Amino acid sequence: MTFRRQTSNLRMVNQTPVPSDETQPSAARAGLSACIIAFNEADRIADSVRSVAFCDEVLVIDSGSTDATVEIARRCGAKVLHNPWPGYRTQKQFAVNQAAHDFVLSIDADERVTNELRNEIESLRDRGLPGCSGWTIPRLTDYCGAFLRHGNSYPDRAVRLFDRRHSHWGGYEVHESLKTEGPIGQLSGHIEHFSYRDLDDHLARMHRYAALMADELVRAGKRKGLAAVILNPAWRFFRGMVIKGGWLDGWRGLAFHLVEARYVREKYLRVWLASRAEGQAFVLGRKAPRPKVSDEQPSTPPVLPRPARWR
Repeated sequence: MTFRRQTSNLRMVNQTPVPSDETQPSAARAGLSACIIAFNEADRIADSVRSVAFCDEVLVIDSGSTDATVEIARRCGAKVLHNPWPGYRTQKQFAVNQAAHDFVLSIDADERVTNELRNEIESLRDRGLPGCSGWTIPRLTDYCGAFLRHGNSYPDRAVRLFDRRHSHWGGYEVHESLKTEGPIGQLSGHIEHFSYRDLDDHLARMHRYAALMADELVRAGKRKGLAAVILNPAWRFFRGMVIKGGWLDGWRGLAFHLVEARYVREKYLRVWLASRAEGQAFVLGRKAPRPKVSDEQPSTPPVLPRPARWR
C-alpha cells in the first residue's frame, strides 16, 4: 500500500487493500455510512440501496419524491430524511452532515456498488480505513445496454469514499466535486452508473445541466467568446472519440460523444449570449425590449404543432 499526502485535484496513487494477517497490528473497525440523494427514483432506488447494504448505515436524502421512492428505500433498510432541493452540491453536503459515521461512501440513486468494490471497502473498513482521507473509485456508465469503457466517460475517477472530517463538497452546484485534504488512495472496483433511461432522457439531462452550469458561470463572472461556442464542442468530441479511444465503444460511443459535444456547445452558447443585455434576457427567459409594432403585425409568431416524441 502506498500513498502520498496531497489534495484531491492532484495525481492519485494506488491504494489497493492489503489483507490483514497475524503479523499486522489490529485496528478498530471503522463505522461507515452510505449517503444517497434521490428524487423520483422508484425504478432504481432499490438496487442502489441494496448494493450498499454492507455499510453500517444507509442514508437516503429525498427532496420530495411523488412516486414510491421513499417507501421502497425504507423497505430496503435505508433511513430516509427529507430536505427540499437546494442543488446537487448542497444536497450532498447535507447528507454527509446527517450521516452517523465520519467515514462516508457517497453514491447516486442511479448507481450501484459492484461486488469487487464492496470487498475492497470491507477489507479497508475492517482495518479502520487507515492511511488516507479519501479514495477514488472508477465508474462504468451504461449506455444503450452496454458499459462504455473508453472515451470521456471512463474511468471517470472521483473521490467517493472519504473521511468527512477532512472533506467537503465544493465546486459548482452542478458538476460538484469532493474537496479532500490529505492522502488520496485508489480503489480498483467499479461503481456502475445507470443514468440514462433513453435518448430523450439523456438529451433532457444535458439540456438541464447546460442551463444550470451556464447560470453558475455567469453568476461567477465568467465570460466566453464565440470561439468557445465553436471550438470547445469540437475539442470535447475529438478528445473523447480519438485521443481517449471512444471509437472502440462503436456506435454507442459515437452517440454518447455527440450528445456530450451538444451539451458543451449549449453551455458556452448560453454564457456567450448572457454577456449581452438582450442575450441575457433571452437566455434567462425574460422578455427583452422589442420595437413597437403596428396593429397590422402579429405581436407573437404563430404556434406550430409540436412533433411527435421520438425515442
